[in-house]
Parts: sequence; C-alpha cells; structure tokens
Amino acid sequence: MNSWPRNSLPIFTGFKFPALNLFDSNKGLVTISAPSEFRMYVCGITPYDATHLGHAATYLAFDLINRYQIFAGAKVNFIENVTDIDDPLLERARRDNSSWRNLADTQTELFKSDMSALRILPPTNLVKVTESIPVIEGFIKRLDKNGYLYQISGDHYFSVEKFLSGLPIPADDAIRIFAERGGDPNRKEKRHPLDPLVWSANTAGEPGWESSFGYGRPGWHVECTAIACHYLDKDSNDPILHLQGGGSDLIFPHHFMSAQIVKAAYGREFAKYFIHAAMIGFDGEKMSKSKGNLVFVSKLLSAGTDPMLIRWALLQGHYQQDREWNEDLLQESKMQIETVRKSLARSEVCDAENLINGIINDLANNLDTPSALKRLISWSEQSINSGSVNQSGLVSRGIDSLLGLAL
Repeated sequence: MNSWPRNSLPIFTGFKFPALNLFDSNKGLVTISAPSEFRMYVCGITPYDATHLGHAATYLAFDLINRYQIFAGAKVNFIENVTDIDDPLLERARRDNSSWRNLADTQTELFKSDMSALRILPPTNLVKVTESIPVIEGFIKRLDKNGYLYQISGDHYFSVEKFLSGLPIPADDAIRIFAERGGDPNRKEKRHPLDPLVWSANTAGEPGWESSFGYGRPGWHVECTAIACHYLDKDSNDPILHLQGGGSDLIFPHHFMSAQIVKAAYGREFAKYFIHAAMIGFDGEKMSKSKGNLVFVSKLLSAGTDPMLIRWALLQGHYQQDREWNEDLLQESKMQIETVRKSLARSEVCDAENLINGIINDLANNLDTPSALKRLISWSEQSINSGSVNQSGLVSRGIDSLLGLAL
C-alpha cells in the first residue's frame, strides 16, 4: 500500500548527535546508538475511526525517534501496519450498515491525510493486514512446525505456557487484562487461559481467506509479528528488530505476546527495545471510544486549526506521561507559536547554534520536548529584544528537521 507523501527534510548538517536515551518499558533507561540500519516497527491503526489525538501523540513520538536517528546518521527501516480486518472494524461496519472494506479504506486514507498534515514522516512501508495474508499464513506454519499450534473447532491457538516466565504482571491480572483486550481466557478447551488466537475459523457473513488452516482470518498478535519479521528480519538478527513501538495500552498483551510468538517461531528475540507512548486525556477524563470523548485530528483541521499548532500542543507534554488536551493548552500553544514566528521573521536573532545543540541534547534525553520548546521560546523572546546574528534560517531548518515544526 502506498504511504503518505514524504515532506522534504531541510538541509541540516554540522551538528553532533549523541546516542539517544529512551525509557524502555522492560529495561528502564537505555542508550540507543545509530547503527548503519535502524530497524523499527510501530503498530498502526485499526481503521474504524479516523486519527484521534491519542494516535497523533503516539505517531509523533516515533516520528521524533525516526528523525533523530536519520540525522544521527542511520538509515531507518521503519515498518508500520494497518489492521484493516478486526472485530471492532466489523462491528462498526455492521452498526453503520456499511461495507467493512469501504470503512477500512476511507478511514485509512483519512489517517494518511492527517499524518501528512502533521508532518509525520511516512514509514518505509505501510502494510495492510489484508494484503499480508500469505505472509501471516507462512508465519503460523512456523509455529505449527515447532509444535506450538493447536486447534479447537477450527480455531488455531498459540501455546504460550512455555514462554510465561517473563510475564510482566501477576497471572490473575494478566488474565483479566487479556479478556479486556480481545482475549478469550475462559474458553474451556484451551490449554492455558492466555493462549492467543492466531487463526480464526470463519463465522458466517464475515470476511475470510483460504489457508492451510481453513477458511478464516488471522488473529491480532500474529499479524504484527509476521509483517515485522517479513520486512525487517535479515535471517541472522537477534533480536530481529531494534525497536518495537506503540501506545502504552499495547504493553500487555499485544507486545508481550508478539515477543513470545517470535521466540516460538524463530528461536530469537523480537526486539531489543520496547518503547511506549502514554495516553491523552480530554477535559479531565481518559480519551476513549467507550466514553465518546475522542478528539479527531481531521475535525480540528476542518475547523481551521493550524496543524503545526496541534503538533506543538502535543509536544508540550512528555511522550511517556499521561496528559490532558483542552482548550487552554491550544490557546497557550497558539501564543507560543506566535512568539517563535515573530522571532523567525527578524533578520537578526540570538546565536542559533547553542539553541540547536540544546534541542538535540533535550531530544537525546528521552525525547524531552517540553524542555526543547521552553528553550525555543526563551531564545525567541531574547531574539525579539536583542538579536545580533543572521541565523533565523538555521533555526527554521533546525526545528523543522528535529521537531517537525514548519513555522
């Protein structure tokens, strides 16, 4: 599938990039170098709703990592999927009496438009699950060959029990969360409550595909692993990826299960680092589909909101801290952007090299964008009052390259 257009990165050279420090959900603070090829996989949307601000905040975080590694000298091989067949999508299509495929396609196109407006660099490959069925089937065959697949009434499960020593939470909590997030721990015939479904037998009226496991469709956890390994495995990598990313709601069960499934299929680790972005709230409540309080990027854009204002407002909070979206944040961000734009319109500003080096160091410090923006505002205020060098162009290129802010 075609991704969205890639905005040209400004010519921006002459600065040193220290190794990137990020907080890994399993290991704590880790130092990530910029190898010749940096392999990154980020879980994409299930397109039954357009991009809400929680999505935007997550993909913005990994866009910053992508940009940083590019300017640090790495070739970033970045894969992102689109889960364009899943229970929630089918449920929404039935509710709206619409075609599931049309719903998935229209929402995917809207997502790509939103990402382009927010200046999120596109992945190397944006991959639909429905275009990857043979790849996923081949991956499931590996599980079968290695003895980790079993069948219940045409449904095929991954036997996870051998891989539960690293379970990040107590078993009872894991079973509860597994049930809340699409699992079926109470199915009596299962070998273990946490065994995830990897191939679902067809239910009348639902879409399906022919496979060696019968007519049906793949399960959630195996989709990402199969796609990631297909595009990023070099046959000898261990771990296969450098970085697996997504929202914090994916830590368990999705990313945990993905890692165990890869161990079973390949005998290797899936990812060296697991990085997660926090949640966005709205007016004091968690933003969620069930509460009906989602704020959609496309609706903000249709109302005339500057996409750079949305991006700035999201950068005001740290990507790994749950935070609020409200009108006050938007208005504050608007005033801050006006200050920066006023300084960049001047022919003489304060020294820019110290500013750029400071922003680079802020990003290297676990993507500390709140500090980077404060640094930029302080520089802008000083430049408006006492500029002495012609370096506003350098700042424009720097914040566009590093922060994705085209001001």
